[in-house]
Amino acid sequence: MVTSEQEQAEIRLEFARLKQDHADFDAAINAMIATGTDPLRIQRMKKKKLALKDRLQELEDSIIPDIIA
Repeated sequence: MVTSEQEQAEIRLEFARLKQDHADFDAAINAMIATGTDPLRIQRMKKKKLALKDRLQELEDSIIPDIIA
């Protein structure tokens, strides 16, 4: 898949934003655990964090070209 430099820049920008969101979710989950928040709410946050991780992986795969060995 060939993308233009503009598309690559947009993908990298989205990647950086999602990476920050992922870190924010991590901090929020740790705070929820520390304050004894309802485990169901924590589990939902973890699912959202995992979805972000999956999207980050998709973006990373589109940034890094496939290398055929």
